[in-house]
Amino acid sequence: MGDAGYKAESDFVTQLGGLETPPDLNLVTLRQQTAERSKSRGKNEPPPQKRPPIAPELTKLPGFSVDIQFDADTPIVRPESYQTIGRIADALVNSTLLPYEFLIVGHIESTGRRDNNVLLSQRRADAVRDILVNTFKISSKRLQAVGLGEEQLLDPARPNAPANNLTQIMTVAKMPEQSEQPKAAAAKGSASAAKKPAKKR
Repeated sequence: MGDAGYKAESDFVTQLGGLETPPDLNLVTLRQQTAERSKSRGKNEPPPQKRPPIAPELTKLPGFSVDIQFDADTPIVRPESYQTIGRIADALVNSTLLPYEFLIVGHIESTGRRDNNVLLSQRRADAVRDILVNTFKISSKRLQAVGLGEEQLLDPARPNAPANNLTQIMTVAKMPEQSEQPKAAAAKGSASAAKKPAKKR
């Protein structure tokens, strides 16, 4: 089974720990570069096996690959994978990982159109993030998502292998230190937020 097999929450916690140097990561730029590169149709365009990774800095981060199942060609997570995402959520709220922010990276095997694969992988990464935030109540501030399509194959030697469909979760940053004051402000904010719906539109 290898990496795609069952992992306990404690394994996830161990693998996400130890971020030393947060990467200088601009996800907006990375998404643009990935989209542009996926449209390359030149004669000199290397085959999938020879493409350099689009974001090599990601390969140095603490993290893991996990097999989250989606319905074919959609970003819909299959019911059996909710348990896996739940274990990831448990890891993210472990006390050692609470001070960190994470990146969900979607990948797709090298079949179909490259540019479509980038879009689908982004939608799938976003779907995993949405489940973590909405179902498992992980703070949205701690989670970002990016889809790399087939531009950073996990198994470049076998571009069509299912291993390239794994989703990666990696530790990318330390949360800004929070002082005691924001709690009071947050309490005020939630009170005013509660009043808003009363206004007639």
